[in-house]
Amino acid sequence: MTNRHVIIIGASSGIGRKMAEQYLEKGYRVGITGRRMELLEEIKNQYPASVELACYDVRNGNNDQELEELVHRLGGLDTLVISAGTGEPSSDLEWRIDKETVDTNVTGFIQAANWAYRYFASKKEGRLAIISSVAANRGGLHAPVYNASKAFQSSYAYGLALKAGRISQDFSVTCIEPGFVATKMAKSDKLFWVVPVDKAARQIIQAIEKRRRKAYISHRWRLVAFVLRHIPHWLYKRVG
Repeated sequence: MTNRHVIIIGASSGIGRKMAEQYLEKGYRVGITGRRMELLEEIKNQYPASVELACYDVRNGNNDQELEELVHRLGGLDTLVISAGTGEPSSDLEWRIDKETVDTNVTGFIQAANWAYRYFASKKEGRLAIISSVAANRGGLHAPVYNASKAFQSSYAYGLALKAGRISQDFSVTCIEPGFVATKMAKSDKLFWVVPVDKAARQIIQAIEKRRRKAYISHRWRLVAFVLRHIPHWLYKRVG
């Protein structure tokens, strides 16, 4: 495939930004979105001929036109990655935090995923990647809404993968569940197996290119996901 086009929703920082840089180094034309124009322009200035950008907030929940215009300026779309997300501790169920999490990780996410699914379904080919979290595998004590929002993403991704498989073998949906990655999102005081962001981005791109249905980043976080799903409640509530 010579004309490779990817859009990364949430590319201004963290995993999304590193993925954009790695796709650009691989020769892709890359569309990037985010809320902070100055950060998007930093990437654009590094790769002026290969980057198109759109500055908007996914929390608006109605960004179809922005995505359609971005695809037009990009010259096509083969892969779309949803990397936009937020997560703050909310042990006391602070409404501001919980609402922002739902607006971003559920409302904003589903709008982008719904649009991308319909776009690729009409073409009967493409790659849709959803960056969820290992937190999707169990409810959490310190950020209940974050875990729940990631469970929503992973479950929705699974449903879309089932639907895509009935349309074409050239249409894939990949759900990525990272553990701790060295970004500003990693705020727990119990960090372990922290994955460098460049390694995480590289493994995610590999999983997308191989059309994996699900991938854990790094691979050993599959074990943590298994434990989270199967550890008995009496033990989980002591260590959670």
